[in-house]
Amino acid sequence: MGILDFISKQFIDVIQWTADEPGVLASRFPMSGMEIQNGAQLVVRETQKAAFFNEGKIADIFGPGTYTLNTQTLPVLTYLKNWDKFFESPFKSDVYFFDTKDQIDRKWGTTQPLTVRDKEYGPIRLRAFGNYAYAIGDVGVFWSRLVGTAERSTSEMIEGQLRGAILTAIASKLGQSNIAFIDMAANQETFSQQLAEAIGPALQAYGIDVKSFYVQSLSLP
Repeated sequence: MGILDFISKQFIDVIQWTADEPGVLASRFPMSGMEIQNGAQLVVRETQKAAFFNEGKIADIFGPGTYTLNTQTLPVLTYLKNWDKFFESPFKSDVYFFDTKDQIDRKWGTTQPLTVRDKEYGPIRLRAFGNYAYAIGDVGVFWSRLVGTAERSTSEMIEGQLRGAILTAIASKLGQSNIAFIDMAANQETFSQQLAEAIGPALQAYGIDVKSFYVQSLSLP
């Protein structure tokens, strides 16, 4: 690198995300034309996580706190980039921030009636609606499944994917269930808990933890 190239480069000494736009779940720190200074500060606020990436693979993950970036705080990136024990040069890395607080009052519902076998009435067509809350649990899985190379990911952008996973899990659960419709409707709290257990693994496949799940309406069309 020539001296003029070195002077023209912009070096980052503080990396942080204010998350001032509601609904943003993941955001890539703007890095175009800039490099991270050795010894720069990383600021991760409460209900956030930050992750450094190397060539499309997740490296080091940080929870809330303030960190000085060096070989000790970036052990995975240090290994992947084959840095010496004491490196001095600025470096490039994609950095993503994740909002890990609960995303509340998300809606779910059956777009088409589900056909299930009722132990008393035989096959019936069932509609169900409710709300749920979730939070990012595994940032690596969330990034690989729902973010990738995008600049950011929002709750609206992933809503359809999550709703599809939820409805598939519900249909599978009801297909295996031997609960009468009248019992489901009479005890929606217990039914909600059973469905929450069913959809938990489906959303964990996207790095998302279910925080609450409620059935608010059950009906026969």
